[in-house]
Amino acid sequence: MSVSFNNGVPFWTTSNGAVYIAGGSSANCTVSVCPVDLSVYGYRPSIGESGALIALYAVCVVAQAILGWRYKTWWFMAAMLLGCVDEILGYVGRILLWQNPWAHAGFIMQIVLITIGPVFFSAAIYVLLSQIVEYISVKHSRFPPKVFYYTFIPCDIISLTLQAVGGAMSSSTNGSSSVGVNIALAGLGFQVATLTVFALLTVDYFFRSRPVWRNSDIHLPRQFKIFVGFIALATILILIRCCYRVYELSEGYSRTSKALRDQGLFIGLESIMVILAALALIIAHPGPVFSKGGYKRSLNDEKVAQLSAGHKTTHDSMTSSNSQQVV
Repeated sequence: MSVSFNNGVPFWTTSNGAVYIAGGSSANCTVSVCPVDLSVYGYRPSIGESGALIALYAVCVVAQAILGWRYKTWWFMAAMLLGCVDEILGYVGRILLWQNPWAHAGFIMQIVLITIGPVFFSAAIYVLLSQIVEYISVKHSRFPPKVFYYTFIPCDIISLTLQAVGGAMSSSTNGSSSVGVNIALAGLGFQVATLTVFALLTVDYFFRSRPVWRNSDIHLPRQFKIFVGFIALATILILIRCCYRVYELSEGYSRTSKALRDQGLFIGLESIMVILAALALIIAHPGPVFSKGGYKRSLNDEKVAQLSAGHKTTHDSMTSSNSQQVV
């Protein structure tokens, strides 16, 4: 038994002289005749991990559909559903690779869909900054709220396009296209840069708006604080994932790449990071925070509610005191 290469494609020759193709769309290797090391990833993806993730993303789909319909947050719902469905199909691809590590269809599904899935989650996050600005105070923002839409959504589309094109080129050549890898890396790098700028602008806005939300007359609702905390968590998780994918693809789809062929690293820094981000964005759904009674809520509305509650409490206390005096 021996392995040989022809134009970068590995061939496996068995002890009886049969030759199997171990790469490309014409691969006919199976786990019964070829060593798994000859596959692109060098391992059989965990079927338990893939199944668990598919189930968790299905839960996210149901939760986002219910919340989106209830609060009429169509853009946020669409972005989250697209991302979750992408991830589900991507992990179906990994199940196909577990069945046969040389399955070309499974390779295409994983490389394209798992790569671009988090881009949709990023899009859902980006629209929230403008809503936060409108909720707290527009005049304390460096830019009008719509500028955030018009800046980050096009950047997300660029990132999505580059990653999709790069993934498609790589999948069509079974990972041998350095051009495809470089395009995908450009898309991932651009997403890292966009997320970083987004995070900096968000921190900058909260710093600039301190006179509003640190005002002694008003307190940020606990629900809003939880909302912001989980947005921050989702952003950090996606950023970590993107940095990992840049590292993973830095050596391309070479069969000598340690990062590409490390399943534990993939599960820890891709699978877990992204599913936690998707779950965090259920808790960070904008509907309960920004919508009430069919209209958009602002921090000024919270102030009025808090002052009204305080006035009612004072009035009830005075009424009770007067009643006691009469008695």
